Amino acid sequence: MSTNSLGQTSKRYDPGASDTEIKVGNIMPYSGPASAYGIFGRTETAYIRKINAEGGINGRKINFISYDDGYCPPKTVEQARKLVESDEVLLIFSSLGTPTNTAIHQYMNSRKVPQMFVATRASKWNDPKRYPWTIGFGVSYESEARIYAAYILNNYPGKTIGVLYQYDDLGKDYLKGLHEGLGDKAGSLITAEVSYDVTNPTVEPQVVRIKDTHPDIFINISTPKFAAQAIRKMAELNWKPVHILASVSNSIGAVLQVAGYENSQGLLSASPQKDVDDPELRDDPGVQEWRIFMTKWYPDGDQNDGFTRNGCLLAKALERVLRQCGDDLTRENVMRQASNLDFEIGLLLPGIRVTTSPNDFAPIKQLQMMRFIGRRWERFGPILDSEKLT
Repeated sequence: MSTNSLGQTSKRYDPGASDTEIKVGNIMPYSGPASAYGIFGRTETAYIRKINAEGGINGRKINFISYDDGYCPPKTVEQARKLVESDEVLLIFSSLGTPTNTAIHQYMNSRKVPQMFVATRASKWNDPKRYPWTIGFGVSYESEARIYAAYILNNYPGKTIGVLYQYDDLGKDYLKGLHEGLGDKAGSLITAEVSYDVTNPTVEPQVVRIKDTHPDIFINISTPKFAAQAIRKMAELNWKPVHILASVSNSIGAVLQVAGYENSQGLLSASPQKDVDDPELRDDPGVQEWRIFMTKWYPDGDQNDGFTRNGCLLAKALERVLRQCGDDLTRENVMRQASNLDFEIGLLLPGIRVTTSPNDFAPIKQLQMMRFIGRRWERFGPILDSEKLT
């Protein structure tokens, strides 16, 4: 903010901001092969309705403009251009998908418009020197995979591994992290790495190919539709390896319920979030706040669905950044605030903080392993820091 001749602080605005409004753009796959993730956008919309009803951000209401791209990169480019050049948003927030965000990565940085808290955890979003206008949010796919590798080496030494992965940046990041985590043991432990494309109708043939290599452990790196297909196919084949499911698809409502609870027993995954169904957390302030929000502002939302919690976490981070901006609602200050965060969110496990710096655009770095039992995930073991693995 600047100061006038009377010593008063003046307000600063870029396109998308004014005394009464902050325009925020969003791009979601409400349709197409990744439509299960549309829950992110619906939850964020509900949270922003809550913010506005409570007076907005520093007296300004958020005008949340959310478009569907069908998880199709050319459509993502079209929607981003519309948001920036026609709607004139201050920033684009929580656009979902690795291939789709990759399609607008250069554009957003060339236009110097914040591409903030992208809803994808590719490692490329943590590159503040080359891409200072793009910032991620969750634990990167590579880091998550390194955590799984460490878990396997510590708990299943010498056991072989078969991998199903999506053939794009998402899948390749996970695969890279797995190889890094396994180190020189990767070559002897991995029996199969089988990919699929998001345009494939099913991954059932890929699951059969992996089973035929007889791995002890199956790592399922797929998005919700395909993750559910793989779980059902494994049940049909009566194939029961140790099954690790990438966190991008550990939603109970969008994946495990679809695949069948009976087929999902014993699945392993990881998360930075509290278990909202844990009886011991019934009186936890963060969980209570979450329940109240969902009941009042998103009553149709599934409180068992981790994607609704993800959407809420992202919306809370957006709220924090905009409040920190005060009356300096320039795009430059938005990124300055996004890169200077240190706070807790009630839904995150104790000890996990949202932290960034000008040289670190990875807000969350820790996870805890969990196992699916009955109709809920049960956390176990210590909090694992992807930067402190042994």
